[in-house]
Amino acid sequence: MTSATRPSRASGDDASEGSGVRSVQRALDILSLLTEDRPLIAVRDIVAATGLAKTTVIRLVQTLEQSGLLWATNSGYMAGPGLWRWAHLARRGWELPPETQRLMRELAARERETVNVYVARDIVRVCIAQQESPQALRHVVQVGDELPLWAGASAKVLLRDASAGLLERVARSSPYGAEHVHLMQERIAEATHQGYAVSHGERDAGLSAVAVPILGRSGTVVAALTLSGPTVRFSDDRVAAFAEALLAAAAQMNERGFDHPLGSSY
Repeated sequence: MTSATRPSRASGDDASEGSGVRSVQRALDILSLLTEDRPLIAVRDIVAATGLAKTTVIRLVQTLEQSGLLWATNSGYMAGPGLWRWAHLARRGWELPPETQRLMRELAARERETVNVYVARDIVRVCIAQQESPQALRHVVQVGDELPLWAGASAKVLLRDASAGLLERVARSSPYGAEHVHLMQERIAEATHQGYAVSHGERDAGLSAVAVPILGRSGTVVAALTLSGPTVRFSDDRVAAFAEALLAAAAQMNERGFDHPLGSSY
């Protein structure tokens, strides 16, 4: 009798857990609707964007408001003060150390192209730091922006130690489908062999980049340091010079030995 009741109780636990995870995902989906271009959202906007029932949206919004993650105004809901605490914690954990910021400023000023640091997050790469080129025509990616891993110099560097399963998922996310994995593998192998990666118009026509790896204590790639800009300025000679400058800067970071490029151990 006891053994017969256990599956029923476990099933109930599983259902409750699944419902909880679904609610968390829905709440995160609502928060993700807030952007710089749309700092306020109304319930009707959330219903339209998520496809959830109005009653469900109201319940989730009320919970987020009670937690301080949303703030009600006459025009809709904005980011709440609770997010400010999280943002402060995230900034402290991921902000570049002063020495690395100085290296990036000097690199951008000397090479006159935009400097970025990317880290991989599942099938995308995230920009965690940038120093813009001093030139009027320049490449700009906002900190926090997510870019695909199926193309680009930094992607070839970040995927150096990736599993076959991850490479396949990245390839499937590309416009070229699963077969793109073969070209990705060739590009990654070439970048690994020469110590740096180059891309010309792989994601956006007219945009080029050079990237080198930043290594963790174990010797694995934890981030990519890049120079990017208009293809017209990325001749073979300039690419070689960019690679040399990036490798020198990355070497200074690697010498310090860290688990990720923004750690307090810096």
